[in-house]
Amino acid sequence: MTKADSAESSSMNSPLTPPSLSPEEKSQESLAPGAPLSAQTPRSPVEKSFTEYIFQGPEGLRLGWRILLYMGAFGAVLYALLWLGRSFFPETISGVGRLWQEMYGEAALFISALASAFLMGNIEGSTVDDYGLPRRQVFGKLFWIGALWGLGSIAVLLVALRVVGVFDFGHIALHGARIWRFALFWGVFFLLVGLFEEFLFRGYLLFTLTRSVGFWPAAGILSCAFGAVHLSNGGEGYVGALSAAFIGLFFCLTLERTGTLWFAVGFHAVWDWGQTYVVGVADSGTVEPGHLLAPSFHGSPWLTGGSVGPEGSALCFLLVLVIWMVFAWRYPLAKYQG
Repeated sequence: MTKADSAESSSMNSPLTPPSLSPEEKSQESLAPGAPLSAQTPRSPVEKSFTEYIFQGPEGLRLGWRILLYMGAFGAVLYALLWLGRSFFPETISGVGRLWQEMYGEAALFISALASAFLMGNIEGSTVDDYGLPRRQVFGKLFWIGALWGLGSIAVLLVALRVVGVFDFGHIALHGARIWRFALFWGVFFLLVGLFEEFLFRGYLLFTLTRSVGFWPAAGILSCAFGAVHLSNGGEGYVGALSAAFIGLFFCLTLERTGTLWFAVGFHAVWDWGQTYVVGVADSGTVEPGHLLAPSFHGSPWLTGGSVGPEGSALCFLLVLVIWMVFAWRYPLAKYQG
């Protein structure tokens, strides 16, 4: 026997070396309760149940169910508030009573959108502040800056229509205390409109969609929905709906650059207030009573906006493009990324 054979034989018979096992014995040892984890046969991952697979994704509740749950809660709360409102407003109502009924309706819409977001925040571990309306900025600097931008923008649009000869501001239609009463009424009314529409289309839904498809694809989807909703107005048209979608995209830009909806709320509220109360023109196809001026249009609908109002004018598209570029220059993205 050679030295190598002797060493091998010695090693195999040494008490420090465990005896070799057959494949069957090794399999049984790996399944023994006392075997080390590294030696045990790896377990297959626990399979999800059918219900978990339907409802749960990598980040918890799936996107479709989140949106469905949010909109379902929104509809339920709104239905309850409108049912409650029937106690205050009869089915057939006109005059000032109808205006207060509209105010109640806008308040109900905003409360429903906010309450539904509060519910989803509790489910997802977020707060309403995360969805674009941080409480610490309520009526803060950005809101008032947005209001100035909105007032300036609608003024520029109407002056441009006057310059091209298709619009006349007319005469003052209100007098005395009615000027301030209607100014305050429509101010509160359009504040509620701005809060509701901005939060519904650029609050929770935009926050949720962004996590799945990215910010601008989500902004495009919801801006199209924002424009389409305006078609329910009596005097609205497809051009006006497209204009509303375009304006909605601009509001998404303000959210991306400032990180909050308060600029958009201020702009939105005062833009509508300027059209409806100050000048008295159609706002997305709707003309309301109690306006300061009695204006008139004369000319081609592609310039005047027709029944839609100034938002349906070709000049409105040009204006939104200009304010988009000015805002993007004034509020660079890098300023808010740090």
